[in-house]
Amino acid sequence: MSAVNKEIKRITTHILQKMKTDGERISMLTAYDFSMARILDDAGIDILLVGDSASNVMAGHETTLPITLDQMIYHASSVVRAIRRSFVVVDLPFGSYQGNSKEALISTIRIMKETGAHGIKIEGGEEVIESVKRIISAGVPVMGHLGLTPQSIYKFGTYAVRATDDAEATKLLADAKLLQEAGAFAIVLEKIPAMLAKQVAEQLTIPVIGIGAGKYVDGQVLVMHDMLGINKEFKPRFLRRYLNLYDDIYNATQKYIQDVKTKDFPTDQEQY
Repeated sequence: MSAVNKEIKRITTHILQKMKTDGERISMLTAYDFSMARILDDAGIDILLVGDSASNVMAGHETTLPITLDQMIYHASSVVRAIRRSFVVVDLPFGSYQGNSKEALISTIRIMKETGAHGIKIEGGEEVIESVKRIISAGVPVMGHLGLTPQSIYKFGTYAVRATDDAEATKLLADAKLLQEAGAFAIVLEKIPAMLAKQVAEQLTIPVIGIGAGKYVDGQVLVMHDMLGINKEFKPRFLRRYLNLYDDIYNATQKYIQDVKTKDFPTDQEQY
């Protein structure tokens, strides 16, 4: 961890901006519950994203679409209770902002009041810019999300790399600039060519955080369950597994079962 990081008592949008200016990379992971958020925060993660990916990894849905605003608030409040230092961002779930900017603001206010989170993340560019402006004018920090936007999966029809053609790349760059002009404090770029992401990061003054967007951006985000190897099925090129917790938990559980069946657990020392 860098010297700058050790001095910081609480990560703020101001500090994230300074990290971009100073060339210090921003670390970001998802979190959905108290116990795991406490570990990630103690380890010194800069941003914790309460992602609508909870729909997949916590609830077992195929997409991020089914998760509700109430469920996001439950996960976010659990995470916020754990943290002492990280900046906590919460995804606005599908259906809580697409209708109009008033609905987006109402959803955001509920998240901020009921969870104590520090900001929200919203998918899309030009289509959601009114909502972004309205939320920011209410004093809430907004993180944008461009490229592969999982809430639009049925429109795309695939989880393939986005913005590989000139038209989509041009729109993505324009959308990124629109989000910055609207006042977004950062943008996530998901699954786009590294050189396009580099272009965005260089042309924007706000931090650009990538997931499958190469090494030229200002920070990286991964889904915690993927990074720790709790999931086995998901193996995109951009994922680096730092542990294989699936196997560790599986083996520990089998050992526990065996010890219970053979009456090896508990021993005399493990009872009162």
